[in-house]
Amino acid sequence: MIDLLDVEDVRAGVGAAVAAHLRTLFDELSVVGADHRLADALTTMTGGGKRLRAAFCYWSWRAHGGQTSSDEDSHDRAPGDPASDGAATREMVLALGAALELFQAAALFHDDVMDDSDTRRGRPAAHRAFAQLHTSQGWIGPAEKFGESVAILLGDLALIAAERVFASAVAGLAPDVRREVTDVFGRMRTEVIAGQYLDLLAQTQPIDGDPVTQEAGARTVVRAKSARYSVEHPLALGAAAAGADDDARRRVARIGLPLGEAFQLRDDLLGVFGDPGTTGKPAGDDLREGKRTVLVARALRDAVPADRALLVAALGHRDLSGTQVDELRDVLRRAGADAGVETLIRELADPALAELAAAPLTDPGRSMLVALARAAVDRHS
Repeated sequence: MIDLLDVEDVRAGVGAAVAAHLRTLFDELSVVGADHRLADALTTMTGGGKRLRAAFCYWSWRAHGGQTSSDEDSHDRAPGDPASDGAATREMVLALGAALELFQAAALFHDDVMDDSDTRRGRPAAHRAFAQLHTSQGWIGPAEKFGESVAILLGDLALIAAERVFASAVAGLAPDVRREVTDVFGRMRTEVIAGQYLDLLAQTQPIDGDPVTQEAGARTVVRAKSARYSVEHPLALGAAAAGADDDARRRVARIGLPLGEAFQLRDDLLGVFGDPGTTGKPAGDDLREGKRTVLVARALRDAVPADRALLVAALGHRDLSGTQVDELRDVLRRAGADAGVETLIRELADPALAELAAAPLTDPGRSMLVALARAAVDRHS
């Protein structure tokens, strides 16, 4: 997938747009006396992502007619500077991708606090790192509270940065295009917050409830919190920036939602069965956190009584040992939950990929979207 993200220098261009804004933000922080640690944490969080959402946005723009040839005289233009005719330029779309990446960073800072996660991308999560700093410095007060508070502030800073980059990116667009792009970005943010709330709410429900209802609820959370945000909305942003018509936008929604759901279901499998060396997260953390995933709902539905009792008793215990996590993996496999989720991924992804491949879109945008979507659904990290 890395090579795909480097085509037309998308990953580098988005990274440069993120870095340029963070330099301005860091200057503002230093003026008021904030030390380098906030800047370092933001750099770490924004520097390690794949830029997949940004790539979906960019290649959707290209697939819906976005041109790079007219940008030959604009390579020195700052991201978000207006084009003379109000059309989206490559720089503007890369800046939209940067806004997506900064919003993703905000969501991850806050998500790690809410999930009480220990790691993020192979490093201590921000709230853990700042709690460790508190302890190492011998500061007064509860270290955990300090760490969580700083992580919340980091998420807020990243959110502010996303807003500012987005506003700059759309400033030069034609009014009708700007309205559509702004509407997509706004709905995306609202749905992510709603999905996060639904995810928190799900954790309050009894583990041994009706598994059919639990699976339906898990899929509702997936669609709101991740599926639309990871694939559908980035595709919609790119299409809107290209001035796509109503039919094209409806096609984006029809294709993007199932691909996004398949993307998240793959993430759920990796959260339990993935290689920590490639995922950057200890395998089994989703089990320790008690995530109410489709994978878990399938196991609760289909496991034999003894295995179901073991899963209900162990799920959500933060102190599960590696051996206990292995036992729960075996429960999931014996119930056929992992195979069932693999089947569901294919049922969601294959028709969407076929429609995308046959859609009347412009190449290389269409072929790149197909390749990116396949890689996202079949990835190992």
